[in-house]
Amino acid sequence: MARKSETIRVAVVGACGRMGREVTKGVLSRPNLQLVAAVDVREVGKDIGEIVDGKPIGIPVSGDLVAALKESGAQVAVDFTHPSVVFENVKAMLECGVAPVVGTTGWTPDKVKAVDRLAKRKKLPAIIAPNFAIGAVLMMKFAMEAAKYFDKVEIIELHHDGKADAPSGTALRTAELILKARGKPFPEPKVKKPEVMLDGVLGGEMDGIRIHSVRLPGLVAHQEVIFGTVGQVLTIRHDSLSRESFIPGVLLAIEKVLSLPPGVVFGLENLL
Repeated sequence: MARKSETIRVAVVGACGRMGREVTKGVLSRPNLQLVAAVDVREVGKDIGEIVDGKPIGIPVSGDLVAALKESGAQVAVDFTHPSVVFENVKAMLECGVAPVVGTTGWTPDKVKAVDRLAKRKKLPAIIAPNFAIGAVLMMKFAMEAAKYFDKVEIIELHHDGKADAPSGTALRTAELILKARGKPFPEPKVKKPEVMLDGVLGGEMDGIRIHSVRLPGLVAHQEVIFGTVGQVLTIRHDSLSRESFIPGVLLAIEKVLSLPPGVVFGLENLL
């Protein structure tokens, strides 16, 4: 475990992706963090510094996660990859004795529980966050408060058209927190599914909360939580206009993860 005065050795997994490049730049900007490895299936062998900033820093991109973690002596690994590989990535990190900080979405409760069991067995902490933007965390907090006073709620989440999962992890987490705050499901929607069903519509329903997913070029990450009751509507909205909005939360997680007890912390709100 790193003390506050010590430099934390960090690996970035998915380092050549859009979020991975931003995370890499963020790590390089902090004097208390040391980038020691960059992992991706793309640009293998190329200097990660050239990829993110046009300046070599002596760290080539590795295509082998386990080898990169072992050879670099990383203490923390940040994962922004793809839902299809993140579960295996995180298990590999824990097996290598590295604490994961995970922004990749697509998690199921069973997979979170499996990671939690492995992390506790390895006596390592892990952070999985559906959204690292501080504003998004506050949006969820405000939605939890509103859930106690309104009859119904729907969520509209909007993301870029390259996002792999729908609904988003943020929308699912928001619905979970709203239901937790309310203490019971919302009533069934009056409009029944067979009357509105179209093939290819993205979204779903969780205990009376309808979630609608929009995927369009030009978007980054946006969400509206719309509450309704007799005579009034309350809308809580958050917009990430660039991927830079996630970096302060990621860096916070990197700096805090090694001080946490073994097991999974799910959601950035638990670090604030």
